[in-house]
Amino acid sequence: MKYRRLGNSGLKVSEIGLGSWLTYGKAVNNLTAHDCIHKAYELGINFFDTANAYESGKAEEVLGEALKEYPRSSYVVATKLFFPMGSGPNERGLSRKHIVEQCDASLKRLGVDYIDLYQCHRYDPEVPMEETLLALDDLIRQGKILYAGVSEWSAAQIEKAVGIGKEYRLRPIISNQPIYNMFERYIEDEVLPISAEKGIGQIVFSPLAQGILTGKYKPNTEKPANSRAANDATNFIINSYFRDDVLTVVQKLNGLASELGVTLSQLALAWTLRHHIISSAIIGASKTEQIEENVKAVDIKLEQDVLQTIDSILEEVKDFTPLR
Repeated sequence: MKYRRLGNSGLKVSEIGLGSWLTYGKAVNNLTAHDCIHKAYELGINFFDTANAYESGKAEEVLGEALKEYPRSSYVVATKLFFPMGSGPNERGLSRKHIVEQCDASLKRLGVDYIDLYQCHRYDPEVPMEETLLALDDLIRQGKILYAGVSEWSAAQIEKAVGIGKEYRLRPIISNQPIYNMFERYIEDEVLPISAEKGIGQIVFSPLAQGILTGKYKPNTEKPANSRAANDATNFIINSYFRDDVLTVVQKLNGLASELGVTLSQLALAWTLRHHIISSAIIGASKTEQIEENVKAVDIKLEQDVLQTIDSILEEVKDFTPLR
């Protein structure tokens, strides 16, 4: 495994991280989830991402239970808050009340004394950003969290947060967690440039486009049984990729990967990690073999001619507007 600094901070995270969205505490039984987490740790993955909203905290519980046998200093645990955790008006969003209460709840579910990276799962237009950032800074001062980050914030929102942080002399946010893969490239226009300028690292999710970039889905064919796409509980985003032009392009990319002697998932992850501002690419896994395959991507360097070939193939997909 290889490691990168998370933004301008001193925190180092594995280039491949393991996430728990739509998997642990949900579609994957706990024993299998533990096996995957242990395999990831064994292979050098030190970055584990979850969120309080993932199955109403069950994903946090599964992750915490699996990690408790390891030295606390040897792994980085990240969680998030924003989405509703109850029916009350204050049980959602980024108010000071919700941040403080949910941090304590996440600490309890994870079974840890501190959270390495606490992230705002989305931007909250109903709460002054000053209130949110001051609450996060207080949690850092109290030692409940070590670093703060955001997820799916726009370039303008990130820039404003950095400015407020400097004005109030707060400990700066160090990361943003956006979706990013060969089909979802919106961050390249504004988010990556402003993040590089401000020292904000990127921890990207869905680098394999919810499994589309593994090559297992073929155009004009039925979804394989037992796949994420065939599971109504996990397919609400992956279905946006099920277009003949997308799946045809995927098969061409698969052919390129074969020519290079790598798997399509390894090619897609190496492509994602070509930007140094991207500190880690978060994968999901329901089998240990998937993790063993994916971690090998950190040793793949894509030459410029290969990157140009990939871009020319991707140009065949037009007007891609998936659900995020």
